[in-house]
Amino acid sequence: MAVTQAIFGINVAVFVAMTLAGVSMLDNPSGQDLVRWGANFGPLTVSGQWWRLLTSVFIHGGLLHIAANMYWLWTLGELAESLYGHWTFSALYLVAGIAASLTSLLWNPMVLSVGASGAIFGIAGALMASFYLGEFSLPRAAVTGTLKNIAAFAVITLILGAVSSHTDNAAHVGGLVMGLLLGALIAKVAPQHDAVGRRIAILLVGALLVAGGVMWLQRSRAYLLHGQNGVLLLQTGKTDEAIAELQNTVRLRPNFAAGHAALARAYITKHDYESAAAEMQRVIALNPRSEDAYYRLGLIYLQQNLASKAQDVFAQLLKINPNSADGHAGLADALSNQHRNVEALEEYKRVAALDSSYQGVYYNMGVTEARLKLYDDAIAALSKQREVGDDPDNESLLASVYDAKGMTSEADAARQKAEQLQGSH
Repeated sequence: MAVTQAIFGINVAVFVAMTLAGVSMLDNPSGQDLVRWGANFGPLTVSGQWWRLLTSVFIHGGLLHIAANMYWLWTLGELAESLYGHWTFSALYLVAGIAASLTSLLWNPMVLSVGASGAIFGIAGALMASFYLGEFSLPRAAVTGTLKNIAAFAVITLILGAVSSHTDNAAHVGGLVMGLLLGALIAKVAPQHDAVGRRIAILLVGALLVAGGVMWLQRSRAYLLHGQNGVLLLQTGKTDEAIAELQNTVRLRPNFAAGHAALARAYITKHDYESAAAEMQRVIALNPRSEDAYYRLGLIYLQQNLASKAQDVFAQLLKINPNSADGHAGLADALSNQHRNVEALEEYKRVAALDSSYQGVYYNMGVTEARLKLYDDAIAALSKQREVGDDPDNESLLASVYDAKGMTSEADAARQKAEQLQGSH
């Protein structure tokens, strides 16, 4: 039982180390803690941290989790180690564990995966195949009884996992299938302990299957996981790392419009508007009717002070959807930036007609009307903006308009309110 004891000890040592490091192991540890200690998480694993396929097998999500797994490891490990010998059992456990992690990654790439249960299912599968196919000196009744007990463990655990949202049944199935395969091959091709060459060949088959799964994952879904990781990095303020991940995404899948859009957002965060515009143009080339892409490209041009280009883009958006409040608002901003205030005002009025709650629409109307010296209309618009919420800029502009009208007391009141709002921010 030397190997079983060693694996048991490693699991317990990791659990104790996590507890001493402050991880809440008596309850459910946080996902952030599990990731820090080596949990299997698709975006990170596929991004190059493939060691997580192995380390996750020795990490557990709480006291009950490790207690249940160590019970079955001790029970099944002792039997499997005596049947296969030390080194075969070790290799089988590790290959099944990695296969389980890979299956979990394929099935639930955005779900954290930890625990020894996938490897334990691999041991259970190997034992079932060996007891069913192999020749043993034990009485047939004893072999049949053991086989039934192991099969019952597997079936009941899978059923319980199917009704539990916290159980990674994909890992269980992956480990079980790998164990059944390796156990069957060992039973039929290399049942003797001294058949070292044949057993190595069988275990290499398992390792090659895992390697093939990794290669398939890299080709078929890596682009998506790189993209998801890039978005996560962007949300946590790691913009440079996010850009690198999103560049990997579009390199692996050049026609992935969502990847180009996310990369454009990352470039905007870096104020690299030229690169952002190039990526958003690719989105439009891939999806010519994407209203969001036209809108965001127009905003990028506004940031670059390319108002004429922005105007053209928003006009294209309105051809796709004439009732787009975003399109009319963007067009109004582009016209306003070109000092075409009469046309801009008409667009702002269209926005208000389409969506009276559109952010800042009445303030922008007030600004434009003040430029045109339509002071009464500006006061009406800015008063409506007040109904949406207090804003110091709105009050400051309202004070200026009141001044232009010679309404001193109203101007003073608006100015005082603006100062109060600025002081509270």
